[in-house]
Amino acid sequence: MSRIGKKPIPLPPGVKTRWEERTLTVDGPLGTLSRVLPQGVDLVLTDKEITIQPRDSSRPNRASWGLSRTLVANMVTGVSQGFSRSLELLGTGYKVELKGQTLVFSLGYSSPVEFSLPAGITAQVDKGNKIEIKGKDKEQLGQTAANLRRLRPPDAYKGKGVRFVGEKLRRKVGKAGGR
Repeated sequence: MSRIGKKPIPLPPGVKTRWEERTLTVDGPLGTLSRVLPQGVDLVLTDKEITIQPRDSSRPNRASWGLSRTLVANMVTGVSQGFSRSLELLGTGYKVELKGQTLVFSLGYSSPVEFSLPAGITAQVDKGNKIEIKGKDKEQLGQTAANLRRLRPPDAYKGKGVRFVGEKLRRKVGKAGGR
């Protein structure tokens, strides 16, 4: 039995759901999200909560039970509260500025790097070296944050680059460390 899959998902006020032909649509104050759920799970909708149940006890259905519950819970949280990720730039001369829906980075390359934000993702820049991105879709937000980090990953020797706020980085000692 899936411990995660058994937990019901409470619906906050103002969130409405529709379940039609394997597609769940969730409407809330921040927008609408929809997702096609796997064949092996069924939804039970009430006014106050959503419960996910496997169709039978086969291994693939039990495997998708907890995943489906987590995906639906992320949809409900996304349309009611939203998600955010924070990144910071460390390094001399590294900075970022927001121009419309485009982030312009100075990361030590010969020319600035422009990154267009996907639809549904917004960003705020603080002091030129901190970025907070927000969105209702957790999967899209995480992929956008990973793409931003990939522009200049943190260096293992000096620690320069784009990193998540609070990310622990294992530093190497360099040439003098072997003596």
